[in-house]
Amino acid sequence: MPNSILIVLHQEHSTPGRVGRLLRERGYDLDIRRTPLGQPLPDTMDEHAGAVVFGGPMSANDPDDWIKRQTDWIGAVLKSGKPYLGLCLGAQMLVRQLGGKVETHPHGHAEIGYYDLRPTDPHGHGFAEEIGVAWPGRVYQWHREGFDTPGCCETLAEGDIFPNQAFRCGERAYGLQFHPEVTYAMMCRWTVRAHERMALPGARQRHEHLGGWFLHDAAVRRWLDGFLDHWLSEPKPREASAPILAPGAPILAPAPPVSRPIEVAAPRRAPAPAPHPVVGLPA
Repeated sequence: MPNSILIVLHQEHSTPGRVGRLLRERGYDLDIRRTPLGQPLPDTMDEHAGAVVFGGPMSANDPDDWIKRQTDWIGAVLKSGKPYLGLCLGAQMLVRQLGGKVETHPHGHAEIGYYDLRPTDPHGHGFAEEIGVAWPGRVYQWHREGFDTPGCCETLAEGDIFPNQAFRCGERAYGLQFHPEVTYAMMCRWTVRAHERMALPGARQRHEHLGGWFLHDAAVRRWLDGFLDHWLSEPKPREASAPILAPGAPILAPAPPVSRPIEVAAPRRAPAPAPHPVVGLPA
C-alpha cells in the first residue's frame, strides 16, 4: 500500500503546516508539488495514499491553464477512491469540479481571522460522532470567496458570513473553507505579509488573530487530529450515506445546491471576470 501523501501547494515558500507534521507523525512521506511553478501532478493515484490540496492567493475561477488542469485532475482523485482533502482554494476547486459555484460575498465581506463554526444537523453532528471529536467553535479563515455545496455532497459545518464551511463528497473527499493547518508562525507571517487584507470589510485585526490562537487553537488541534485519523482510515458503512464515487465510476453530474447560497440580501452576482484579484492566503 502506498505510504506517500500528495501535497499540492500554490506558492514557492508555502508549507503544509500542521497537516504536514501530523501526516509525518503517522508515518507518511510527503510528495510536495507546486503546480503554479509548473510541477506536474501524477496521472494516477497508484503511488499515493491520498491527496491534500492547500490554499493560495489565486481564485478557482481564474482562467489560468494550470488551474483548469488541476480542477480536472481532482476528478481522477475522486475516481481512484483515495482520500482527498481540500483546504480553502483546494475545497473551492473540488466544488468547481463537482459543478458548484465559487463567488465573492455580495457585500464584499471577507473572513480574515477567527470566526464561529457550527456543525449542521444531522450531518455535522453525525460526523462528530463518527470521528469521536467535537467540532471547534471557532476556526481560522483567510478568504474573500465562498462556495455553494453541490447537491451530491453533505454540508457538515456552517458559518455566518459564508454559510458553507465544510462538506463531504462520498466517503473520502472533504472540503474545508477554513485553515486547520495554520501554525502560530504561519499566522504571524500571513498577518505581516498580507496586512492589507485586514482592511477588508469583516476582517479581524492582527491582535485578534494572535490572541485568538491562544483561545481557540487547542480545540482546532484536537479536531484536526481526530479528523485525519478518520480521513486516512477505510470508510465504514453508515446509514443514509452520500453517494460514493467508486473507483472507475464517472464523476457525478452537477446537481443543484442544497445548502444556503452565499447571497444574503442581494441578487446573485454574475461570475467574476478574469483575471481575478488575489483572494487567498499569502505565502
